[in-house]
Amino acid sequence: MAFDALHAATRFGFGPTGDGALPADPRSWLIAQLGPGDPARFPTTLPSVSDGLILLEEQHKLKPPPGESLVAPLYRADASAQLNALVSTTAPFRERLVWFWANHFTVSTRRGDIRPIAGAFVREAIRPYVTGRFGDMLLAVMRHPAMLLYLDNASSVGPDSPAGQGGKHGLNENLARESLELHTVSPAAGYSQADVTAYASILTGWSVDRKSADPGFVFRDRAHQPGDKRVMGRVFPAGEAGGILMLDMLATHPATYRHLATKLALHFVSDTPSPDTIAHLTEALATTGGDLRAVSLALISTPEAWVPRSKLRTPFDLVIAAARLVGFGDDPDPSRHGRLAGMMAALGQPVWTAPLPNGWSDRAADWCAPEAMIARIDWSYRVAARPPEAEPTQLARIALGPDRGQRTIDAMRGAGDRRDALTLLLSSPGFQRR
Repeated sequence: MAFDALHAATRFGFGPTGDGALPADPRSWLIAQLGPGDPARFPTTLPSVSDGLILLEEQHKLKPPPGESLVAPLYRADASAQLNALVSTTAPFRERLVWFWANHFTVSTRRGDIRPIAGAFVREAIRPYVTGRFGDMLLAVMRHPAMLLYLDNASSVGPDSPAGQGGKHGLNENLARESLELHTVSPAAGYSQADVTAYASILTGWSVDRKSADPGFVFRDRAHQPGDKRVMGRVFPAGEAGGILMLDMLATHPATYRHLATKLALHFVSDTPSPDTIAHLTEALATTGGDLRAVSLALISTPEAWVPRSKLRTPFDLVIAAARLVGFGDDPDPSRHGRLAGMMAALGQPVWTAPLPNGWSDRAADWCAPEAMIARIDWSYRVAARPPEAEPTQLARIALGPDRGQRTIDAMRGAGDRRDALTLLLSSPGFQRR
């Protein structure tokens, strides 16, 4: 199997940078990014989840007028820092994995109280685990205040618990349902509505302390539904320990491995991955107990993943690929709206703002409507307003390769000026795909 350096940078990362530097040994370059250690560094001023929750409580108390949000600068600063990291990273495969798993475990700022903690969620519950065990990531996600608030588990109360007496507070099944359907076993496991309800009972008491000096996750025993619960044929004891056992069962379930393998294949390989590819990735998870480094290595060794330009870039991918090639990023001033985030929003994919808990689609059919493609051409022309120092045709050779990009380069040579030439590159079929 041939390991093409440009394809490695484009399929597994976010495309080459404008200097044209590519790895001499692409396979080893990809493997090296899987650890140990995360090379990404972020400003120490970025808020932790506790910082975000404190500011959220302050905003609720002060009720500032529209346009004077206390939490908006936190969101902008965090988004800007994490997007800028993609533009400059030397470990783009690892970064793509971070954003893949953050989308898998979507929390969305469409719910306002997620806004100041969405960035912390990615940095705290996703990033540290992308080459570890899936079960560890799942536990970190399920205990993180962003997920507990987004899917309403923080207010879920067992009907028979001390806090539930009198019927003023009730059971909320949102997190349990999405955890089964989207995050772990999927409906292919054949669970029932009774399983969803029992799982939701297990998760009662998994909540958020928003009032303490160091707010964060808390297990509220008074809100927890007492007694054993049966889910998918297994019995789990009462208390927080029962929830941890439940998550371990879900993380290592065969249906979970197949579901995760399918999603990885959809993202990295093809909109219609072959059964062999899905089986290969499933086996990597099953034989290692859900080791995410192992399945990432399996992706590298998947022949289908090396078919060039078989995936349409989402708006997120497209903006970052252009920023890396042309050389632009966000102003680090948190008082300003980020250029990168603004571009993504204009193309229909605002950062951390998926419309539903299933996150953003990886399929071309969801991004290639006529109006969406016209928007991409308009966007290309706006980006090209300040052409880089490098000749656009030279950037085309870097981004598309000397062989595959010749037709685009020929068209660029007939363009009226540098801006038109760069517009042709950014809107070309070769650049729109990875």
